[in-house]
Amino acid sequence: MAQHQHGHDHADHADHAHEGHGDGGGHSHSHAPASFDRAFAIGVALNVGFVVIEATYGVIANSLALLADAGHNLSDVAGLLLAWGAVWLGRRAPTAKRTYGFGRTSILAALANAVLLLVAIGAIAWEAIRRFEAPQPVEGGTVMVVAAIGIVINTATALLFMRGRKGDINIRGAFLHMAADAGVSAGVVVAGLVITMTGWLWLDPVVSLVIVVVIALGTWGLLKDSVAMAIDAVPPGIDRDEVFAHLQGLEGVKEVHDLHIWPLSTTSTALTVHLVRSEDRIDDAFTATVTDALKDRFGIGHATIQFETGQVSCDLEPNHVV
Repeated sequence: MAQHQHGHDHADHADHAHEGHGDGGGHSHSHAPASFDRAFAIGVALNVGFVVIEATYGVIANSLALLADAGHNLSDVAGLLLAWGAVWLGRRAPTAKRTYGFGRTSILAALANAVLLLVAIGAIAWEAIRRFEAPQPVEGGTVMVVAAIGIVINTATALLFMRGRKGDINIRGAFLHMAADAGVSAGVVVAGLVITMTGWLWLDPVVSLVIVVVIALGTWGLLKDSVAMAIDAVPPGIDRDEVFAHLQGLEGVKEVHDLHIWPLSTTSTALTVHLVRSEDRIDDAFTATVTDALKDRFGIGHATIQFETGQVSCDLEPNHVV
């Protein structure tokens, strides 16, 4: 009869990070800081304050560029809160009904964050197009001062998340949004200066559309990765064929089938597989060797392995069977 063994590594499910997964390079991995609570709290507080300032002076200066950036920063606040909430839920222990815990909420938060940004830039683009038809006077000096404040705040917030940007799509999203905001604010400063010097009122909606393009480009990667994670795609940076070849090459393994690799959260990856071996016995040492190698080489921290001898056919052996 077939022998069944399960190799689990429950440690670090909440904070295991896969460096290089975002850029597709290598399989090196590290452990992200256990908590970004302070970074989230400071980032939310700074950006809420700035949204109030930017929106107020956007109305006073009649600048759509400022109002557009204020709307974007407000969506970033919502995104930070979503990501923070998911991180908090991810630390909760599994329950009888939710045996994997709440780690998957981090994937849903990343997806919601991307959708939120797309809705925000749609509204900005619509208003910018309307302004082309009826340009309105803008107080360039006010725009420059407020946007300059934004550069400082957004850069400071981005730095709070810099150390964890390679280990978690939520942290990466927070970092990229804040870094992009700093660049956008710099663009608004330039626009304010040019408007003051030339009186080119059309530049205000043009800058707003540039902001839309910058946000859209930054959001695309987040949307693509979060959708892939939501439908259980193999996480970025892990080559399924390479994992298969590694398992096939293990001593005593005759066949590999029913291999599945998927994200448990934005920082934890799971794997299940059937390994056909000639030996019909329980081998805890071999199981430990396999699971340790999967974690060290591929960053897969939760592996479940079923051993078989091949004497009895497995219904899950065909590639088309899930």
